Amino acid sequence: MDTAIRKALRHRAEARCEYCHQPERFATLRFQQDHVIALKHRGPTVLENLAWSCADCNAHKGSDLAGLDATTGRLERLFNPRTDRWAEHFRWNGAELVGMTAIGQVTIALLKINREERVAVRRELMEAALYPAS
Repeated sequence: MDTAIRKALRHRAEARCEYCHQPERFATLRFQQDHVIALKHRGPTVLENLAWSCADCNAHKGSDLAGLDATTGRLERLFNPRTDRWAEHFRWNGAELVGMTAIGQVTIALLKINREERVAVRRELMEAALYPAS
């Protein structure tokens, strides 16, 4: 990845994952650029289509654009950090992320944001006031 793009992504995201808000400084794996609309779906490699992502969120999202809502069974698009406001779709309940909309719920489920290990790490960081609960 181009160094200038990487630097711009990190800066825009305030050095945290644009999906789960994990601070980059506590990641065990290097953060990655996520194509919000994947290359295979003709998404360009431009800042307007890139998100700063932790390895967990990026690996689980892959090239997906949507997922099935567990409640309604309807296909719902995923959260788009370039066009959606995080606070409209998500809120914290302790160390668990809660989806306030179908978009938020599907994104949390597909990216496995509340997987047990991830919640445990967030809980420890939150207790030490090192994980933003916003």
